[in-house]
Amino acid sequence: MSIASAVKKTIFDIAKKNKAFRVAARGGRDAVYRVKMTLDAPAAKIDEKKVYFQTFSGRGYSDSPKAMYLYMLNAPEYRDYHFVWSFREPERFAFLKNERTEIVKFRSRADNIALRTSKYWISNYRMLDHQHPRRGQVYVQCWHGTPLKRLGYDLEASDNSMNSLKEIRSKYRTDAKKFSYLLSPSPFCTDKFATAWNLVRTKQTHKIIEEGYPRNDRLINADEKERAGLRKALGVEGKKVILYAPTWRDNQHTSGEGYTYKTEVDFDRLREELGDEYVILFRAHYLVANSFDFEKYRGFVTDVSSYSDINELYIAADILITDYSSVFFDFANLRKPEIFYMYDLEEYAGELRGFYFSLDELPGPIVRDEDALIEAVRGCDGWQPDEKYESFCAKYAPKDDGHASERVLARIIR
Repeated sequence: MSIASAVKKTIFDIAKKNKAFRVAARGGRDAVYRVKMTLDAPAAKIDEKKVYFQTFSGRGYSDSPKAMYLYMLNAPEYRDYHFVWSFREPERFAFLKNERTEIVKFRSRADNIALRTSKYWISNYRMLDHQHPRRGQVYVQCWHGTPLKRLGYDLEASDNSMNSLKEIRSKYRTDAKKFSYLLSPSPFCTDKFATAWNLVRTKQTHKIIEEGYPRNDRLINADEKERAGLRKALGVEGKKVILYAPTWRDNQHTSGEGYTYKTEVDFDRLREELGDEYVILFRAHYLVANSFDFEKYRGFVTDVSSYSDINELYIAADILITDYSSVFFDFANLRKPEIFYMYDLEEYAGELRGFYFSLDELPGPIVRDEDALIEAVRGCDGWQPDEKYESFCAKYAPKDDGHASERVLARIIR
């Protein structure tokens, strides 16, 4: 381990154990970043037709920001707008560069200049604590899914390794003060977002735009030709495809590395039982920092955690297996079977998060062990969405009709 890595790990260890140190360290860090951001562009003029995009704090090119960008890039009413994308690894996304699109490195001088000069900020995750829009700028918080598990002010307890309940609420309070708009796909989401960000008490509910999730436009508009092309690109032709996308655990954190995830699936057993017919695409949550070695399962399990756009995995897959991740809300738009592998249900529901609604509403079976999981996968042969599945879609994705990007942008850019 390098000296820098050792120092970083030591700081994380102290921060995990000492709240006062953690708060002070973050405050000092953010103050330094705020000054640097201002110094990088002290007299910057806001460009009324410049749009800044970011997903998961620069980790990828996906989600609603991607959908809104593509709509603006191709719609004649936005032909005189230009765009900036921020990435932690900009070299991976060099293909996006064109005469109207600039690529910058996340938290660099160029990033700070773009933030200070863009009229619109469009992100699916909280902006960093030191990043505050100037007067006249419009920050659009797209968020990244319909929540099953409680968020922000709705949390009643927290076993988060790096944030107390008070700290989590503070982060949501800070973000709510910054954003101009918060996107919602349904009345259910509107209600939950209003309380999670404390918008009712602070009289900010007018910030919510309930017009659907732009990111799901592609799911609604996908056809068999696109599906076949994606399956070929992923190397999964000729097999039934399971997308396994578990969420992260608040209490699994490694100092100096980040949140980690331990797979609780016996892939040897699954390969023995299902390998002749199925392949698995494994997708870790974007917050999970550790990598996974599936070399021994080559041809049966493929790690697609770094695959930028999960929508393409949804379209390619035949079955979704998840636990508490919000991916199942979006996947349901495709009317495909879903299985919920909740081996740690009591701990997750009681100690870590808690849920917004009864699990009886889930559009698929809950299984607790691998025997039941294998049986549920085999039970998907000949599957068709039933009345319960359709009711779920009607309640949680009523505005996802393939035109959300157009409606949302019309509300934001007048």
